[in-house]
Amino acid sequence: MSLLEIRNLKIHYRTKTGIVKAVDDVSFSIERGGTLGLVGESGCGKTTIAKAIMRLLPRNGMIAGGEILFDGRNLVNLSDEEVRKYRWENVAMISQSAMNSLNPVARVGSQLIEAIQAHRQVSVEQATRRMEEVFELVGLSIERARDYPHQFSGGMKQRAVIAMALLLNPELIIADEPTTALDVLVQDQIILKIKELLNKLNNAMILITHDIAVVAETCERMVVMYAGKIMEHADTDDIFYNPYNPYTLGLQNAFPSVKGQRKELISIPGYPPLLIDPPPGCRFAERCPFVLDICLDQEPPLEQVAPGHFSACHRAVDIEEIRIKSKDEATWLAKEAA
Repeated sequence: MSLLEIRNLKIHYRTKTGIVKAVDDVSFSIERGGTLGLVGESGCGKTTIAKAIMRLLPRNGMIAGGEILFDGRNLVNLSDEEVRKYRWENVAMISQSAMNSLNPVARVGSQLIEAIQAHRQVSVEQATRRMEEVFELVGLSIERARDYPHQFSGGMKQRAVIAMALLLNPELIIADEPTTALDVLVQDQIILKIKELLNKLNNAMILITHDIAVVAETCERMVVMYAGKIMEHADTDDIFYNPYNPYTLGLQNAFPSVKGQRKELISIPGYPPLLIDPPPGCRFAERCPFVLDICLDQEPPLEQVAPGHFSACHRAVDIEEIRIKSKDEATWLAKEAA
Protein backbone atom coordinates (compact mmCIF):
# COMPACT_ATOMS: atom_id res chain seq x y z
CA MET A 1 0.00 0.00 0.00
CA SER A 2 1.26 3.49 -0.88
CA LEU A 3 1.80 5.93 1.98
CA LEU A 4 -0.18 8.62 0.14
CA GLU A 5 -2.50 8.06 -2.79
CA ILE A 6 -4.42 10.84 -4.50
CA ARG A 7 -7.27 9.63 -6.69
CA ASN A 8 -9.14 11.81 -9.20
CA LEU A 9 -8.76 14.88 -6.98
CA LYS A 10 -10.74 17.99 -7.89
CA ILE A 11 -10.36 21.25 -5.97
CA HIS A 12 -12.41 24.37 -6.67
CA TYR A 13 -12.24 27.96 -5.40
CA ARG A 14 -15.35 30.10 -5.13
CA THR A 15 -14.67 33.62 -6.42
CA LYS A 16 -16.78 36.67 -7.28
CA THR A 17 -16.42 35.88 -10.97
CA GLY A 18 -17.15 32.16 -10.75
CA ILE A 19 -15.78 28.75 -9.76
CA VAL A 20 -12.05 28.30 -10.41
CA LYS A 21 -11.19 24.66 -11.16
CA ALA A 22 -7.71 24.82 -9.66
CA VAL A 23 -7.09 21.05 -9.61
CA ASP A 24 -8.96 18.90 -12.09
CA ASP A 25 -8.93 15.09 -11.86
CA VAL A 26 -5.37 14.61 -10.55
CA SER A 27 -4.06 11.21 -9.45
CA PHE A 28 -0.64 10.15 -8.16
CA SER A 29 0.91 8.29 -5.23
CA ILE A 30 4.06 8.22 -3.14
CA GLU A 31 5.60 5.25 -1.37
CA ARG A 32 7.00 5.17 2.15
CA GLY A 33 10.40 6.82 2.11
CA GLY A 34 9.86 7.96 -1.48
CA THR A 35 10.49 11.40 -2.98
CA LEU A 36 8.18 13.07 -5.50
CA GLY A 37 8.55 16.44 -7.21
CA LEU A 38 5.47 18.48 -8.19
CA VAL A 39 6.60 20.85 -10.95
CA GLY A 40 4.93 23.57 -12.98
CA GLU A 41 4.38 27.28 -13.44
CA SER A 42 2.67 29.43 -10.82
CA GLY A 43 -1.05 28.76 -10.68
CA CYS A 44 -0.87 25.18 -11.92
CA GLY A 45 -2.32 23.73 -8.70
CA LYS A 46 0.80 22.50 -6.88
CA THR A 47 0.34 24.40 -3.61
CA THR A 48 -3.42 23.83 -3.69
CA ILE A 49 -2.78 20.07 -3.64
CA ALA A 50 -0.37 20.51 -0.70
CA LYS A 51 -2.95 22.50 1.25
CA ALA A 52 -5.58 19.86 0.54
CA ILE A 53 -3.28 17.13 1.85
CA MET A 54 -2.72 19.21 5.00
CA ARG A 55 -6.45 20.07 5.11
CA LEU A 56 -5.53 23.76 5.09
CA LEU A 57 -7.53 25.02 2.11
CA PRO A 58 -8.79 28.61 2.50
CA ARG A 59 -12.48 29.19 3.28
CA ASN A 60 -13.37 29.64 -0.39
CA GLY A 61 -11.64 26.39 -1.33
CA MET A 62 -13.37 23.02 -1.47
CA ILE A 63 -12.56 19.46 -2.43
CA ALA A 64 -15.11 18.93 -5.20
CA GLY A 65 -14.28 15.28 -5.85
CA GLY A 66 -11.81 12.46 -5.44
CA GLU A 67 -9.92 10.99 -2.51
CA ILE A 68 -6.75 11.72 -0.54
CA LEU A 69 -5.73 8.43 1.04
CA PHE A 70 -3.03 8.46 3.73
CA ASP A 71 -2.12 4.96 4.85
CA GLY A 72 -5.48 3.85 3.48
CA ARG A 73 -7.50 6.47 5.37
CA ASN A 74 -9.44 9.07 3.35
CA LEU A 75 -8.38 12.49 4.67
CA VAL A 76 -11.33 14.18 2.98
CA ASN A 77 -13.67 12.65 5.58
CA LEU A 78 -11.68 13.45 8.73
CA SER A 79 -13.26 15.52 11.49
CA ASP A 80 -11.55 18.70 12.69
CA GLU A 81 -10.24 16.88 15.78
CA GLU A 82 -8.86 14.04 13.66
CA VAL A 83 -7.20 16.57 11.33
CA ARG A 84 -5.43 18.23 14.27
CA LYS A 85 -3.95 14.88 15.32
CA TYR A 86 -2.97 14.03 11.74
CA ARG A 87 -1.09 17.28 11.06
CA TRP A 88 2.55 17.25 12.19
CA GLU A 89 2.17 13.73 13.59
CA ASN A 90 1.71 12.13 10.15
CA VAL A 91 2.35 14.96 7.67
CA ALA A 92 4.27 18.21 8.15
CA MET A 93 4.82 21.14 5.80
CA ILE A 94 7.83 23.32 5.10
CA SER A 95 6.41 26.56 3.72
CA GLN A 96 8.06 28.82 1.17
CA SER A 97 8.10 31.84 3.49
CA ALA A 98 10.07 30.91 6.60
CA MET A 99 9.57 34.30 8.24
CA ASN A 100 5.78 33.92 8.07
CA SER A 101 6.04 30.51 9.74
CA LEU A 102 7.86 31.85 12.81
CA ASN A 103 6.43 34.09 15.53
CA PRO A 104 8.56 37.27 15.40
CA VAL A 105 8.12 38.00 19.14
CA ALA A 106 8.98 34.52 20.46
CA ARG A 107 12.38 32.85 20.74
CA VAL A 108 12.90 30.23 18.03
CA GLY A 109 13.63 27.41 20.45
CA SER A 110 10.56 28.23 22.54
CA GLN A 111 8.37 27.99 19.44
CA LEU A 112 9.61 24.46 18.77
CA ILE A 113 9.10 23.44 22.41
CA GLU A 114 5.56 24.84 22.31
CA ALA A 115 4.83 22.92 19.09
CA ILE A 116 5.96 19.64 20.67
CA GLN A 117 3.85 20.15 23.79
CA ALA A 118 0.81 21.02 21.68
CA HIS A 119 0.89 17.49 20.22
CA ARG A 120 2.59 15.37 22.88
CA GLN A 121 2.13 15.14 26.64
CA VAL A 122 5.76 15.61 27.58
CA SER A 123 7.62 17.73 30.11
CA VAL A 124 9.43 20.94 29.25
CA GLU A 125 12.73 19.08 29.75
CA GLN A 126 11.73 16.34 27.30
CA ALA A 127 10.50 18.88 24.75
CA THR A 128 13.72 20.87 25.14
CA ARG A 129 15.83 17.77 24.46
CA ARG A 130 13.85 17.06 21.30
CA MET A 131 14.21 20.69 20.21
CA GLU A 132 17.97 20.44 20.66
CA GLU A 133 18.05 17.18 18.68
CA VAL A 134 16.35 18.68 15.64
CA PHE A 135 18.45 21.86 15.88
CA GLU A 136 21.53 19.67 15.54
CA LEU A 137 19.91 17.64 12.74
CA VAL A 138 19.40 20.72 10.55
CA GLY A 139 22.80 22.23 11.35
CA LEU A 140 21.77 24.98 13.78
CA SER A 141 23.80 25.74 16.90
CA ILE A 142 21.84 25.02 20.09
CA GLU A 143 23.08 28.34 21.48
CA ARG A 144 20.95 30.10 18.83
CA ALA A 145 17.72 28.60 20.24
CA ARG A 146 17.31 31.66 22.49
CA ASP A 147 17.47 34.04 19.53
CA TYR A 148 14.45 35.65 17.88
CA PRO A 149 13.64 35.07 14.19
CA HIS A 150 14.94 38.50 13.16
CA GLN A 151 18.37 37.49 14.50
CA PHE A 152 18.52 34.57 12.05
CA SER A 153 19.67 34.84 8.45
CA GLY A 154 17.33 33.68 5.68
CA GLY A 155 19.02 30.30 5.49
CA MET A 156 18.91 29.87 9.26
CA LYS A 157 15.20 30.70 9.36
CA GLN A 158 14.56 28.09 6.67
CA ARG A 159 16.54 25.53 8.67
CA ALA A 160 14.43 26.40 11.73
CA VAL A 161 11.24 25.76 9.76
CA ILE A 162 12.66 22.42 8.56
CA ALA A 163 13.46 21.59 12.19
CA MET A 164 9.86 22.38 13.16
CA ALA A 165 8.58 20.03 10.45
CA LEU A 166 10.82 17.24 11.80
CA LEU A 167 9.83 17.64 15.46
CA LEU A 168 7.38 14.72 15.57
CA ASN A 169 9.18 12.72 12.87
CA PRO A 170 6.20 12.59 10.45
CA GLU A 171 6.12 9.94 7.73
CA LEU A 172 5.55 12.56 5.01
CA ILE A 173 7.03 16.03 4.62
CA ILE A 174 5.66 18.51 2.07
CA ALA A 175 8.24 21.13 1.07
CA ASP A 176 6.53 24.01 -0.74
CA GLU A 177 9.15 26.06 -2.62
CA PRO A 178 11.55 25.77 0.35
CA THR A 179 14.36 27.74 -1.32
CA THR A 180 12.50 30.39 -3.34
CA ALA A 181 13.39 33.41 -1.19
CA LEU A 182 17.05 32.42 -0.73
CA ASP A 183 20.15 33.27 -2.75
CA VAL A 184 21.70 30.59 -4.94
CA LEU A 185 24.42 29.47 -2.52
CA VAL A 186 22.02 29.17 0.41
CA GLN A 187 19.50 27.37 -1.82
CA ASP A 188 22.10 24.73 -2.55
CA GLN A 189 22.93 24.34 1.15
CA ILE A 190 19.25 23.89 2.04
CA ILE A 191 18.67 21.33 -0.74
CA LEU A 192 21.75 19.36 0.37
CA LYS A 193 20.51 19.46 3.97
CA ILE A 194 17.04 18.20 2.95
CA LYS A 195 18.63 15.34 0.96
CA GLU A 196 20.85 14.44 3.92
CA LEU A 197 17.89 14.39 6.32
CA LEU A 198 15.74 12.27 4.01
CA ASN A 199 18.52 9.71 3.64
CA LYS A 200 19.09 9.64 7.39
CA LEU A 201 15.47 9.61 8.62
CA ASN A 202 13.75 7.84 5.69
CA ASN A 203 10.80 10.26 5.58
CA ALA A 204 8.81 10.51 2.37
CA MET A 205 8.77 13.95 0.73
CA ILE A 206 6.72 15.87 -1.80
CA LEU A 207 8.78 18.78 -3.15
CA ILE A 208 6.76 21.56 -4.77
CA THR A 209 8.72 23.88 -7.04
CA HIS A 210 8.79 25.67 -10.40
CA ASP A 211 12.50 24.82 -10.68
CA ILE A 212 12.89 21.42 -12.33
CA ALA A 213 16.65 21.46 -11.64
CA VAL A 214 15.92 21.24 -7.88
CA VAL A 215 13.75 18.17 -8.50
CA ALA A 216 16.57 16.59 -10.48
CA GLU A 217 18.77 16.86 -7.38
CA THR A 218 16.31 15.52 -4.85
CA CYS A 219 13.41 13.45 -6.19
CA GLU A 220 13.00 9.93 -7.55
CA ARG A 221 9.74 10.66 -9.39
CA MET A 222 8.24 13.77 -10.94
CA VAL A 223 4.75 15.02 -11.73
CA VAL A 224 4.59 17.88 -14.24
CA MET A 225 1.42 19.97 -13.85
CA TYR A 226 -0.16 22.66 -15.99
CA ALA A 227 -3.43 24.53 -15.45
CA GLY A 228 -4.70 22.05 -12.86
CA LYS A 229 -3.86 18.95 -14.91
CA ILE A 230 -1.05 16.41 -14.93
CA MET A 231 0.88 16.67 -18.19
CA GLU A 232 3.57 14.08 -17.47
CA HIS A 233 4.45 11.63 -14.69
CA ALA A 234 7.47 9.32 -14.53
CA ASP A 235 10.81 8.68 -12.88
CA THR A 236 12.76 11.93 -12.72
CA ASP A 237 15.59 10.67 -14.94
CA ASP A 238 13.11 9.47 -17.56
CA ILE A 239 11.45 12.88 -17.73
CA PHE A 240 14.76 14.73 -17.94
CA TYR A 241 16.30 12.57 -20.62
CA ASN A 242 13.22 11.31 -22.47
CA PRO A 243 10.37 13.80 -22.01
CA TYR A 244 7.12 12.99 -23.81
CA ASN A 245 5.26 16.27 -23.47
CA PRO A 246 5.82 19.64 -25.20
CA TYR A 247 5.10 21.47 -21.94
CA THR A 248 7.86 19.55 -20.16
CA LEU A 249 10.22 20.41 -23.03
CA GLY A 250 9.27 24.07 -22.65
CA LEU A 251 10.03 23.98 -18.92
CA GLN A 252 13.43 22.40 -19.58
CA ASN A 253 14.26 25.12 -22.10
CA ALA A 254 13.40 27.81 -19.55
CA PHE A 255 15.95 26.62 -16.96
CA PRO A 256 19.71 26.02 -17.10
CA SER A 257 20.28 22.50 -18.38
CA VAL A 258 21.33 19.72 -16.01
CA LYS A 259 22.76 17.90 -19.06
CA GLY A 260 25.25 20.52 -20.16
CA GLN A 261 25.78 24.21 -20.86
CA ARG A 262 23.09 26.10 -22.70
CA LYS A 263 23.87 29.57 -24.00
CA GLU A 264 20.29 30.85 -24.24
CA LEU A 265 17.25 30.08 -22.14
CA ILE A 266 13.99 29.87 -24.07
CA SER A 267 10.75 31.01 -22.46
CA ILE A 268 7.33 29.59 -23.22
CA PRO A 269 5.23 32.26 -24.97
CA GLY A 270 1.85 33.32 -23.61
CA TYR A 271 0.11 32.62 -20.33
CA PRO A 272 -1.83 29.73 -18.76
CA PRO A 273 -5.60 29.73 -19.38
CA LEU A 274 -8.14 31.06 -16.88
CA LEU A 275 -9.54 28.12 -14.95
CA ILE A 276 -13.00 29.62 -14.48
CA ASP A 277 -13.69 28.49 -18.03
CA PRO A 278 -10.94 26.03 -19.08
CA PRO A 279 -10.49 25.35 -22.83
CA PRO A 280 -12.18 22.18 -24.15
CA GLY A 281 -9.04 20.52 -25.51
CA CYS A 282 -5.46 20.37 -24.26
CA ARG A 283 -4.93 23.22 -21.81
CA PHE A 284 -1.47 23.88 -23.21
CA ALA A 285 -2.69 24.04 -26.83
CA GLU A 286 -2.78 27.86 -27.09
CA ARG A 287 0.93 28.06 -26.16
CA CYS A 288 2.15 24.89 -27.87
CA PRO A 289 4.09 25.24 -31.15
CA PHE A 290 3.24 21.62 -32.05
CA VAL A 291 -0.54 21.97 -31.78
CA LEU A 292 -2.93 20.09 -34.10
CA ASP A 293 -6.65 20.62 -34.61
CA ILE A 294 -7.44 17.68 -32.33
CA CYS A 295 -5.53 19.38 -29.52
CA LEU A 296 -7.98 22.30 -29.57
CA ASP A 297 -11.09 20.11 -29.44
CA GLN A 298 -10.25 16.96 -27.45
CA GLU A 299 -8.54 16.76 -24.09
CA PRO A 300 -5.66 14.27 -24.29
CA PRO A 301 -5.87 11.43 -21.75
CA LEU A 302 -2.95 10.71 -19.43
CA GLU A 303 -1.65 7.50 -21.01
CA GLN A 304 1.36 5.25 -20.58
CA VAL A 305 3.85 6.05 -23.35
CA ALA A 306 6.75 3.97 -22.00
CA PRO A 307 7.13 1.61 -19.02
CA GLY A 308 6.14 3.64 -15.92
CA HIS A 309 6.01 6.84 -17.99
CA PHE A 310 2.71 8.70 -18.52
CA SER A 311 1.97 11.72 -20.70
CA ALA A 312 -1.12 13.67 -21.77
CA CYS A 313 -0.39 14.59 -25.38
CA HIS A 314 -2.02 13.71 -28.70
CA ARG A 315 1.42 13.83 -30.36
CA ALA A 316 3.33 11.40 -28.17
CA VAL A 317 4.08 9.26 -31.25
CA ASP A 318 5.89 12.23 -32.84
CA ILE A 319 7.98 12.97 -29.77
CA GLU A 320 11.40 12.38 -31.38
CA GLU A 321 10.73 15.10 -33.97
CA ILE A 322 9.21 17.39 -31.33
CA ARG A 323 12.23 17.03 -29.02
CA ILE A 324 14.56 18.16 -31.81
CA LYS A 325 12.41 21.11 -32.88
CA SER A 326 11.80 22.24 -29.30
CA LYS A 327 15.51 23.02 -28.85
CA ASP A 328 15.28 25.73 -31.51
CA GLU A 329 14.18 29.10 -30.11
CA ALA A 330 12.64 29.95 -33.49
CA THR A 331 10.05 27.19 -32.92
CA TRP A 332 8.71 28.96 -29.84
CA LEU A 333 9.10 32.47 -31.29
CA ALA A 334 6.99 31.45 -34.26
CA LYS A 335 4.19 30.45 -31.88
CA GLU A 336 4.49 33.79 -30.07
CA ALA A 337 4.20 35.68 -33.36
CA ALA A 338 1.22 33.63 -34.57
